[in-house]
Amino acid sequence: MTSIDELPIREELRGKRPYGAPQLDVPVRLNTNENPYPVPEALVRRIAERVSDAARTLNRYPDRDAVVLRTQLAAYLTRTSGHEVGPTQVWAANGSNEVIQQLLQAFGGPGRAALGFDPTYSMHALISRGTGTRWISGPRTEDFTVDTDAAVAAIHEHRPEVLFICSPNNPTGTAVAPETVLALYEAAQAAKGGRGALVVVDEAYAEFSHRPSLLPLIEGRPTLVITRTMSKAFGAAGLRLGYLAADPAVVGAVQLVRLPYHLSAVTQATAHAALEFTEPLLAYVAELKAERDRLVTELRAIGCEVTDSDANFVQFGRFEDAQAAWRRLLDHGVLVRDNGVPGRLRVSTGTRSENDAFLDAIRAVWKETKEISQ
Repeated sequence: MTSIDELPIREELRGKRPYGAPQLDVPVRLNTNENPYPVPEALVRRIAERVSDAARTLNRYPDRDAVVLRTQLAAYLTRTSGHEVGPTQVWAANGSNEVIQQLLQAFGGPGRAALGFDPTYSMHALISRGTGTRWISGPRTEDFTVDTDAAVAAIHEHRPEVLFICSPNNPTGTAVAPETVLALYEAAQAAKGGRGALVVVDEAYAEFSHRPSLLPLIEGRPTLVITRTMSKAFGAAGLRLGYLAADPAVVGAVQLVRLPYHLSAVTQATAHAALEFTEPLLAYVAELKAERDRLVTELRAIGCEVTDSDANFVQFGRFEDAQAAWRRLLDHGVLVRDNGVPGRLRVSTGTRSENDAFLDAIRAVWKETKEISQ
């Protein structure tokens, strides 16, 4: 068998592993931050109607620029943030990962660098490498927040062309204050001079946050971008629909690198249907936020260290051996995520019964772990 490293691949990809989380058949799966609630039956029927209509013209290419969908997304952002967003400020692609890829294709690439604050969403670094963009790991504090002074210093030292700010951050759940984002934006512009740097605020979990969206900050800041997804709050991980909001010039830039007809007619039709059901879908978000807060309270009562979370997941620990703790939870039929943060694991918020099963399992594992260490 030929190994990947025996192939003439790019040097920066040698020895790397593809992104992925274990997909195991277990009773309780809480490792990929999915919305645990299936879409309502009324929405299933509406999707079937929309897709059926789209199927009648599958011999033709879809709307290349997804104008109707972008108009719907702009209306959703305006309604939920209170900040006016127009269709020309919105771009959609196959998941927020493709949005990020297109941004890096347009603003990163060979000879350019991207900076993020680790631990953070690992796809930022992976897509950077995939586009030939050098990845730079910036600092976080011990409580996983972003220290403004240290971050500004890193920006001035490395002068990246692209800066990633993940809020709420994955895997820690921590949010970034607006004043910190503004300070980092100004530092990124000053460090590069001229046309400045692109600053990408990844808000994949924004609907779950205690804080308002950072979306209004794009006003008057032509290189500030907000990225979102329908995978989490909309419970549509299988749809693969992500989008951004930014200055229309940024939308024009990503159109230079997007593949022709990148969003299928079926994807667009399904997204149209989901956006018609915004209110019932977002009602699940309130339940998940309450359950997340319950997980935080119960985990702390057990004795775990828990990172404050604004997302639909919770980071907890500390374990002397996080991988061993992960395996013990799996033995109890509960799958969580080992993100590689030393001594910590991450659990997605599930249904109440799933969360109860997780809490029963972690109580047992925590007790086992403490008995072993004594």
